[in-house]
Amino acid sequence: MRLKKVQDTKNITFYISDRSEIIERPIIHEDIAAGFPSPAEDFKELRISLDKELVKNEDATFYARVRGNSMIGANIEDGDLLVIDRSIETRDGKIAVCMIDGEFTIKRLKIEKECVFLMPENNNYKPIKVMEESELIIWGIVTYVIKKV
Repeated sequence: MRLKKVQDTKNITFYISDRSEIIERPIIHEDIAAGFPSPAEDFKELRISLDKELVKNEDATFYARVRGNSMIGANIEDGDLLVIDRSIETRDGKIAVCMIDGEFTIKRLKIEKECVFLMPENNNYKPIKVMEESELIIWGIVTYVIKKV
């Protein structure tokens, strides 16, 4: 999967997939034990495309690099790469890339009858109450987090 940078902001960098070439990588067909190893039969090599695996709607999917640590409780950390789908319905509890009053942020949505909150997953940050005079745009819902280990 190759990415092309499309926008860089204070809190997030946006990318789209470069669809000029789909790259398939080898994948081991057998499950890998996370406990005690077991005798394995011959591994059969298959190929996988991360674009095909992670992207359900090509035209509505983009990527973003995280800056900051307000979502560490959701296992989203500084430098992680997010896969974001703009075609997924906005719902309570989803993690979304939002623009509030001209600034991008990544937060969990808390949708109540008369109010919307953008909830951090780090106690060092306060929830953002979306006021009537606020401008809120939900750019998309986070579907995957890609991280270095």
